[in-house]
Amino acid sequence: MAGKFELKKSPSGKFMFNLKAGNGQIILTSQMYATKASAANGIESVRKNSQDDSRFDRKVAKNGEPFFSLTSSNGQNIGKSESYSSASAMENGVASVKKNAPDAPVADNT
Repeated sequence: MAGKFELKKSPSGKFMFNLKAGNGQIILTSQMYATKASAANGIESVRKNSQDDSRFDRKVAKNGEPFFSLTSSNGQNIGKSESYSSASAMENGVASVKKNAPDAPVADNT
């Protein structure tokens, strides 16, 4: 089963998306966007930037759990992962974004 983007509208009226792996697990969560069009642009940015390993900013949370952010060419944060139990699990998450993002269809749940 292939991954997919899920586009959603928040109760506050803003838009965001998740990239889910083929198993349904969320591998990347976007920021909030004011408009649906800007969220769609964010999805395109994930598709493009996910193929450049230097766009993945690998970090460690205060609780010691690793996670990553995906940034665009201008340095803006496009999306963030969940926390992982280990650095190798985080690298599997990065690999999953690289694999799933380019061709993932968009499920519009707005």
